[in-house]
Amino acid sequence: MIKSEPMIEADPTMTRPGPVALGLRYVGFAVLATAANLLAQEATVRIAPWAPLLVSVVMGTGIGFVAKYGLDKYFVFFDASASRREEARKIGLYGLFSVVTTLVFWVFEFGFFALWGTSTAKYTGAILGLAVGYAVKYGLDRRFVFTGRAP
Repeated sequence: MIKSEPMIEADPTMTRPGPVALGLRYVGFAVLATAANLLAQEATVRIAPWAPLLVSVVMGTGIGFVAKYGLDKYFVFFDASASRREEARKIGLYGLFSVVTTLVFWVFEFGFFALWGTSTAKYTGAILGLAVGYAVKYGLDRRFVFTGRAP
């Protein structure tokens, strides 16, 4: 029989920040996840310059997703899942909402690239799209994913 690892839990004694500090934390983490996304995109382009644009966008989106989930879970929503099943449900919902908000992000990114045809335009669209997407996503995650945990 395989022994399962206990779930990592948020520290219940940790003092939660006030609304303004929490908002700044969320924005800071969105900036970090955005930077991880864009760096992964650029690394993909440099490593595989022959690959289509979509490959770099998908790579960046995946890296951004993993970074943002961990930061949100532990440092914004102070979530402590009771079981692997509950964690899987949260990741699934978080992923579903990520897909919806990623479509917003991609519309901006591809739209800017289609209009102006430059890397600068592409990344400007990405930044604007991610900002809009993250704003919508916070509300969805607070209401449906990390219920009862956010301050």
